[in-house]
Amino acid sequence: MTERNKITRGVLYVVPTPVGNMDDMTFRAVNVLKSVDTILAEDTRTSATLLRHFDIKARLESHHKFNEHETSAGIVARLKSGESIALISDAGTPGISDPGFMLSRECRNQGVEVQCLPGATAFVPALVDSGLPCDKFCFEGFLPQKKGRATRIAQLAEEPRTIVVYESPLRLLKTLQQLAEAFGADRDAAVCREISKLHETVHRGTLGELVDEFSATEPRGEIVLIVAGKPQQQQKKVDKYAQFKTNKKPEV
Repeated sequence: MTERNKITRGVLYVVPTPVGNMDDMTFRAVNVLKSVDTILAEDTRTSATLLRHFDIKARLESHHKFNEHETSAGIVARLKSGESIALISDAGTPGISDPGFMLSRECRNQGVEVQCLPGATAFVPALVDSGLPCDKFCFEGFLPQKKGRATRIAQLAEEPRTIVVYESPLRLLKTLQQLAEAFGADRDAAVCREISKLHETVHRGTLGELVDEFSATEPRGEIVLIVAGKPQQQQKKVDKYAQFKTNKKPEV
């Protein structure tokens, strides 16, 4: 590890991990995970496979949405005592629809430095590959499953930017049907499956066409749904000189 990339003790390193292809892991990410004292993982069984692949032998501990309220304060105390700790999720960047925000916020509040490495996250390649505008977009993550779902979908129907949604294969068809009803079946969309994995596919079409497709074919794998924003209404051109014009010349 170069002098510039040496681990600083007492720092929380937020480390992205591959969403599919192991080759998407960065050299810096591997070096950090090999150098820290402890790695906090969303699921230690899943992350153990990653660590074995890269011969990473740091201590592995569990940190997930069900225990982060209780464990964050203790982790911050360990960082303050000089321990170096890395946080990873099952796939992608911690904090993006995964645990991470709470611990990062507690570190900031307690004056502990947090460094987030750049790296993999599923929605960026899905957005770019969708063929829909990606200069401005709204990242929605997972929609509410029950309470507030209909209200949120109605709000998104008015969103002019491209919309990014994470969805499970079990709920995809229902979500497409609800979006088609609220947005209109002719709204363009793309269903991106298994990003960077062996069976990666992108299904493009209108919401109505995608409803038909996934009614006939059961969706599988991890899914990112990209939906076009609401089209802007064409404004009528106003002739600002109309009041000075006459309809026709008077007859002679």
